[in-house]
Amino acid sequence: MDVFLDRRMSHEFFIDAVNAQLPQGIDIVGVKEIWPKLPSLQSQLRFAEYTVEMNSRKEQTEISQAIRSLLEKDKLPWQHSRDKAIHRYDLRALVADLWIMNRCDRGYTIGMRLRNDASGSGRPEQVLLALGFTESPRAIHRTKLILSA
Repeated sequence: MDVFLDRRMSHEFFIDAVNAQLPQGIDIVGVKEIWPKLPSLQSQLRFAEYTVEMNSRKEQTEISQAIRSLLEKDKLPWQHSRDKAIHRYDLRALVADLWIMNRCDRGYTIGMRLRNDASGSGRPEQVLLALGFTESPRAIHRTKLILSA
């Protein structure tokens, strides 16, 4: 996150003060002082990685084939409704990579690297639909944010 302060303080004091206000399990682990005129972190965001847990009785080969087929496409016209508007876009342009992370009795964990920048943001639920899954996922965890170099 970007934080702007009215006055300087030690990194340790800042970390302790903010951590005392955060919910259990969320902690600031590092601070870096930057020049205020640098681009914001949000403007540098390029991708987000997710782990998506889902129930499915599909065979792993079927899921692998669906992933391979999606990644081989040049374009994937897509639309979804938000409020009363219909949004049309190229879903394929928002998917950088997909992979099966784990198979268990109840289903799968799928890894996703989706574009997340000013020109568009991939949504794991839309990618699952494109892969042929109709049930809602058990859990979606964003595990990593990737910034421009």
